[in-house]
Amino acid sequence: MSFDFNTGPSAGAKVSVQLEHTQTPPLEAAAARVAASLATYNGVFDVDDGFKVGKPQLDLVLKPAAKGLGLTERALAAQVRGAFFGAEASRQQRGRDELRVYVRLPREERDSVHAIENLLIRTPGGGEIPLHQAAYVRPGRSFTEILRVDGRRTVTVTADIDPTATTGNDIRAALARTILPEVVADTPGLTFNFSGEQEAQAEAVASLTGSLIVAMLAMYALMAVAFRSYLQPLVVLSAVPFGMFGAVVGHLIMGYDLSFLSIFGLVALSGVVVNDSLVLIDAVNQLRSEGRSLVDSVVGGVTRRVRPVILTSLTTFFGLMPIILERSNQAQWLVPMALSLGFGVLFVTGIALVLVPCTYMMVDDLKNGLRWLVGMSPEPGEAQPAPQPGGR
Repeated sequence: MSFDFNTGPSAGAKVSVQLEHTQTPPLEAAAARVAASLATYNGVFDVDDGFKVGKPQLDLVLKPAAKGLGLTERALAAQVRGAFFGAEASRQQRGRDELRVYVRLPREERDSVHAIENLLIRTPGGGEIPLHQAAYVRPGRSFTEILRVDGRRTVTVTADIDPTATTGNDIRAALARTILPEVVADTPGLTFNFSGEQEAQAEAVASLTGSLIVAMLAMYALMAVAFRSYLQPLVVLSAVPFGMFGAVVGHLIMGYDLSFLSIFGLVALSGVVVNDSLVLIDAVNQLRSEGRSLVDSVVGGVTRRVRPVILTSLTTFFGLMPIILERSNQAQWLVPMALSLGFGVLFVTGIALVLVPCTYMMVDDLKNGLRWLVGMSPEPGEAQPAPQPGGR
């Protein structure tokens, strides 16, 4: 018996290896070998080979002599079941209920193993022989569950890890590099794949990636309508990758690995980091609409928005600091998400104040250069291109 306590949402076992084979004995041997190898790694505990020991039972194997008398496994099982569980003798209808009548041996003749071995079995020819002469009676165990995938028996070897000693990714990499190839080579027909936390993470990443693309397109469309430009929304969204880089740096500084919930923080971060760039570009556009030059507008916009950008970023970061520094078990599952959001917002502050204005000016110069190449005059308020040598 085992007990599992999670302080937050679980994505499955930290280490989970799913083995598949058509036969049970080689699958059981392979699972035991993988479980024994897992137990040798530092920081790995609660290793489970996936085979649950079921209730004790007696396995009956028909003897050749009984087969010669015409007995079959089906007939033997039916007689044993009828003697101990009961055989339906009749059914009676009582109002709206149906009453079934079963016939079986008296209790004193079915309460011991000796009674089973000496049970008389009828043969098709009309004779009777004791059960121990008709079949081998062997003690065994019944499986509590049998899992199959595409007709192949499946068992999952699981283990938990100590995050201060190792990580699930390191253990899975070590298994895929050393132990599992050897087990597969020694057990023909055996296949494996990683499930549990890694499988859940892969599914979550695939789902969130599609959702993130849709969200980015929606943000781009909204900003394109507001700015009346196809290029300026790209300048705003250019800060998103830098925010994600800041989240990774935050994990390294605090000594955390990127986890399942860090991904959720990165997705939330993509919608937050555009705020600083958005208000900055809006301020620059307002100054340009007043007739100022490109450089004056950029410098003025950054000067006007530097204090709001810094204050909003710092208040967000310090608001998340209590969660980042919390060490209780109940809050540990929230720390990776807070790290992604807090350090991402903090890192993108410098990007918004330095790189975004430079990108804005580069895009504007590129747009003016393209307009000059096609023979169009720059838009009002934009710098004129330098005259060519020899021109009048």
